[in-house]
Amino acid sequence: MPRPSPASPLLSLPGAVPAEAPDEGVAAHYGDLFREQRALADGSGFVDLSHRGVITVTGPERLSWLHLLLTQHVSDLPPGQATEALILSAHGHIEHALSLVDDGETTWMHTEPGNQEALIAYLESMKFFYRAEVADRTDEFAVVHLPAGSIAEVPEKVVVRETAHGRDLFLPRTDLESFAADHGPAIGVLALEALRVEAHRPRLGLETDHRTIPHELGWIGTAVHLQKGCYRGQETVARVHNLGKPPRRLVFLHLDGSEVQLPPHGTPVRLASDGEEGRQLGFLTTSARHHELGPIALALVKRNVPVDAPLLAGTTAAAQEVVVEP
Repeated sequence: MPRPSPASPLLSLPGAVPAEAPDEGVAAHYGDLFREQRALADGSGFVDLSHRGVITVTGPERLSWLHLLLTQHVSDLPPGQATEALILSAHGHIEHALSLVDDGETTWMHTEPGNQEALIAYLESMKFFYRAEVADRTDEFAVVHLPAGSIAEVPEKVVVRETAHGRDLFLPRTDLESFAADHGPAIGVLALEALRVEAHRPRLGLETDHRTIPHELGWIGTAVHLQKGCYRGQETVARVHNLGKPPRRLVFLHLDGSEVQLPPHGTPVRLASDGEEGRQLGFLTTSARHHELGPIALALVKRNVPVDAPLLAGTTAAAQEVVVEP
């Protein structure tokens, strides 16, 4: 079993409600989900992501070595430039997703909760004679997310990974409570998840299963570089990109707002015209309640599902928007 990250001390803040899998160890919300979403969308507050795994790679050959293993071009990654990357199986299926940045001396990355041990085991198995050292830093550092537009000051010497969606801080875990006191309000992961779904951004373990390839989720270009050298799974990536289409595609769903419960991860998706007993054409990956859009979701469906067809997620009516072109 994967070793869980330490439970966040911020679960003791007023109103904190613990999150469920896969986000155990941090708060789902602090008492007002929509207020927290609006604050995040406006660039206020921070999200405690201290349950995520933190890994560092040091050594003079760290980037050239990682370049051989990852789907992303990182051999010449400038200090401070954020990127994301995948590790694929030999058949091109997604096994790991990494959010990383290099500070000029160390490559910092964070990954899904509890996934760090398997990732480190793979990296260690591929070291050979390269001068690179891999370390699990999860017990020492907590990931904290500042939303896009935030004017919060970052503590001195804290490594920052900045993207269009906000800044991820690799904060010393011992500083988490003092950071929260100075940079509130604290915002739960459900608010961040709702904005992630709105932005059509996939997440490992939710939008993926054992046979997902990057093309199905729109990860080509953002996490997969098509002009770099060889890496495990590259043949599948190149073949699908040049000669074919992925078997499935990610879609964004507007769910029927009259339903009390959101359909959970894994809910079968069918054509509405076929009814609840119709043939399953995919599955719902993440659902959320959005402060403006209402209930929304992402789903992975067969490529040939008509883009304008009304769908059913379980018993919930759903209208789809294209994320990945069929």
